[in-house]
Amino acid sequence: MGQALSNHGDTERRTHEELRKVLATKFLEKCFSPLESYSLKDNFKSLADAQQGTLYLSDDVLTRFLEIPDVLHVSPVLFQMLSSVGAFPFQSDAPVILGFEETVIAITLLTGRWERVLSKGVSDRRRLLFKSLAVYDREHNAVGLSQEKDDDLNGKSSKSADDAVKLQSHAPGFAVDKAGDEDADYDALAADDEDDLMLSAFDALHIDETFRVGNKETIHGAMIPSDNFRRLLTLLLLIAPIGPQERLSQYTVDVEPLRAAADSILSSFLNVEKSPGIKYKAFNRVMDLLPHILDPLNALFEHFLFSKNLDFNKHRNEETKPSTSHAPEPLPPLLPQTASILNHATLSQLSFFLGGSTLFRRLRLLYSGDRDGFSMGSFESGVFRWRAPSILLVRGSRISSSDSSNERSPASLPSRRFQDDSKSEKVTFGLYISQPWRDTHKQCFGDSDTTLFQLEPIHDVLKASSVNKDYVSFLRPNSGGANAGVAAGNPPPRPSASHRRASTTHLGSVSLLLDSSFEFGVFTHDYTLRGGAFQNSMLRKKDFQTYFEIESLEVWGCGGEEEAKRQAAEWAFEEREAEARRKINLGTGDIEADRALLELAGLIGGHRSGGSMS
Repeated sequence: MGQALSNHGDTERRTHEELRKVLATKFLEKCFSPLESYSLKDNFKSLADAQQGTLYLSDDVLTRFLEIPDVLHVSPVLFQMLSSVGAFPFQSDAPVILGFEETVIAITLLTGRWERVLSKGVSDRRRLLFKSLAVYDREHNAVGLSQEKDDDLNGKSSKSADDAVKLQSHAPGFAVDKAGDEDADYDALAADDEDDLMLSAFDALHIDETFRVGNKETIHGAMIPSDNFRRLLTLLLLIAPIGPQERLSQYTVDVEPLRAAADSILSSFLNVEKSPGIKYKAFNRVMDLLPHILDPLNALFEHFLFSKNLDFNKHRNEETKPSTSHAPEPLPPLLPQTASILNHATLSQLSFFLGGSTLFRRLRLLYSGDRDGFSMGSFESGVFRWRAPSILLVRGSRISSSDSSNERSPASLPSRRFQDDSKSEKVTFGLYISQPWRDTHKQCFGDSDTTLFQLEPIHDVLKASSVNKDYVSFLRPNSGGANAGVAAGNPPPRPSASHRRASTTHLGSVSLLLDSSFEFGVFTHDYTLRGGAFQNSMLRKKDFQTYFEIESLEVWGCGGEEEAKRQAAEWAFEEREAEARRKINLGTGDIEADRALLELAGLIGGHRSGGSMS
């Protein structure tokens, strides 16, 4: 096979379909086990429609097989993605008919199994998916050239009027992944038209450089329509918890929370009021903040790798028991307890940057303001004994800078320094802490894994700094120090700051502060100052503050039942030890024996007299 494709002349005589067949064969042999290969073939054969001797997958059949809910309206987007990825490595052919070879290629790439054949481009799946979802909208680009500015380029001008006239001369409509004139936004990508994943595929097919140039593609001018991406995000949020063999129909579809979370994530990629779609630079930037957002696609498309004909329990007692169809067993709940903030959508949203392995069915509600009361005492009682990582979530109503109501004035917080970030009424912030909570007086706690984030109305992730380590603090109101309450990114009281008033609250450049009464909170982003415990936002390069009135506050412990049992055993041991110390039997009349026992316990001896033993 390699010799047959070893020279340019023979490669030219091969069609793209024949070359894709060669690549699909390599994928089947090296990227899947024999049972997975059999399942893939069996599922395709049972699902495929036939037309003029050609077997292919249709949109409707794919939707039914994957059990995609109709209410999401995402099937056309998903089918476009598959039809484009199936054209790999000749994306100029997209969209293609999903024959067997195209289906094998698409599933191999979407499940991340190509590494055994393609040695390069492991990090390029996001680029491939962008191209599979992207369109080139001539009409929108022609109309918006004089208006659209990329925030990343600080308002650089777009195309000239002559370019707009040229664009208007084209027929309107969408051309999937077709190159148009280069936008100024993509100057930084001009030298990166070919990705390593495609080059590695050409190497695997023994295609030489001359043939590659003729098949070169570009992403300049391409964008993902915002509505299409919103639908895909809604699907990703729904399927985030599923395992490879779990059926999507086993999950209840509550559309409104999913769409609300999808809107918040979409706001990270673009301003939907100013731009009709997502361009590659913005797409790539936000994907860095959401490293696990594509993980749900693995489990979804791995359904092709499990054939019902491979059910080894299918024929057991077949002669004695009639054939009946059993409904799948109900899955355990994603969360053991219900709460105000955390639900399926929010949990999936967290999994996009924290990973789902420690979240789904592995969280335990340690503290809830609705259940336990909004006080630092109840917070400490519920949270401080948890010895594993935890997640704090706080939701509230934004207090506008123009709000003069005395009833909503946060007197416990410092006065405003910056303007509001948005006009959204509801805000949700959070904090991931890998260390146990503790009191702070002179030094904060936390480590480089500590993460400050916002979930609503925009999804943003603020990673810990390696220089400033003022990550998390917990100060009671009677501690006599500043910054009383729960804070992230704020400096704690230090002896060197004794000349300052103890009542003065010092906000970090990137920080979240919840006052000691748990009534108000403030999120500060001083982009100009920088140098804080958390890095500046990659999405909002400006100074702003968000003041809000707290409505819900929750802390969830990571680790699930196993961690809870282990810690319950530790707590039980501590209780037994404390009870044993309380039951020390003194006063037996043997003064020397009692003194020896107290010295052994460290209660007397040295500089401690321990009182009279007589």
